[in-house]
Amino acid sequence: MSRPSATLRTAVVWDVLRGALDQRAKLADRAELEVLDTGGGTGNFAVPVARLGHRVTVVDPSPDALFALERRAAEAGVADRVRGVQGDVRGLFDVAERGAHDAVLCHGVLEYVDDPAEGLGNAVAALREEGGTLSVLASGLGGAVLARALAGHFTEARHALTSPGGRWGESDPMPRRFTPEQLTALVTSTGLEVISVHGVRVFADLVPGALVDTEPDALEALARLEAAAAELPDFQSVASQLHVLAEVPPRAARGAVR
Repeated sequence: MSRPSATLRTAVVWDVLRGALDQRAKLADRAELEVLDTGGGTGNFAVPVARLGHRVTVVDPSPDALFALERRAAEAGVADRVRGVQGDVRGLFDVAERGAHDAVLCHGVLEYVDDPAEGLGNAVAALREEGGTLSVLASGLGGAVLARALAGHFTEARHALTSPGGRWGESDPMPRRFTPEQLTALVTSTGLEVISVHGVRVFADLVPGALVDTEPDALEALARLEAAAAELPDFQSVASQLHVLAEVPPRAARGAVR
């Protein structure tokens, strides 16, 4: 089964997510899951998830992204299992059903919303009361600090390290970044149980592309290195992105996560 595009950048997330969906399908005793992808854009994850046999609803504010999603799903032969709707996580229940999904993807969303806690709360409330899986992917503070420092922008690196949102300056295109502790605390505050935390793109954004392109087997070796470092807290703290997988605890009161 193919992974999402840009394999090196998404391999860790995809491997964790696919395993979680397989486990969720076993627990639900259903081969086909209902998956909600908030901010899913052009379907980088939605289409591969649909290829696994699940039904995916993608919520995204961009009409252009949703058009590209439709085309990508058709080319992959999963148009009947992928549905795109225009909207965002803040007004999620204007376009998606509350408590009706086995899994919710919240990738690249919390960095941009005005209120991350509100946005994440909506994503959690979209999960089924009897149990569900949440996948959160967000920008990591440490990776940005390290990247700016290695590029010789030491003042910007220090500013990112000390600013409340982890931004390195007014021209920083990223509105907000998280430490592993901040992101996991945000997830647990919804009442969900964190299953795993992974650092994503620990090395990939720092290694010169020419080195990967010219050295034999370098890409495969780098992917193995990323996988080995992803679960280690010391490397999570300097990853470009952070991935948190969480689940609704058994017999959890739904009111605790709404």
